[in-house]
Amino acid sequence: MNRLSPHSCQQDRKDFGLPQEMVEGDQLQKDQAFPVLYEMLQQSFNLFYTEHSSAAWDTTLLEQLCTGLQQQLDHLDTCRGQVMGEKDSELGNMDPIVTVKKYFQGIHDYLQEKGYSDCAWEIVRVEMMRALTSSTTLQKRLTKTGGDLNSP
Repeated sequence: MNRLSPHSCQQDRKDFGLPQEMVEGDQLQKDQAFPVLYEMLQQSFNLFYTEHSSAAWDTTLLEQLCTGLQQQLDHLDTCRGQVMGEKDSELGNMDPIVTVKKYFQGIHDYLQEKGYSDCAWEIVRVEMMRALTSSTTLQKRLTKTGGDLNSP
């Protein structure tokens, strides 16, 4: 992607408050982990699948990222019924989901505040690397606890 030197964007740095302890710790129960993972991927897809992102990023790589996120979401949709059962109706009211939504809203607000500048997108790129790494950690945790997300 069109990467700037992170050092050149130091003045734009921001702590978005990634709920690290929630996605990497043991605070989530198994039935909460799946919807948190799904919400993180959905929000990541929404962030990158906008006209503002295509202006700042290499479109081919951005399309590949969005395609990969969409494939993960499709796969999770397939697994959702098996893992969640009747709990789907409760997803919007779960505290961890609200926390994830607030986190991503903060990122959207930041980008808007900064006028979707190249530096703002560079700061968000670094942040999203952290968030996606955390979602991978969460997926591994789910797989270990029996919520196998690797096979539909």
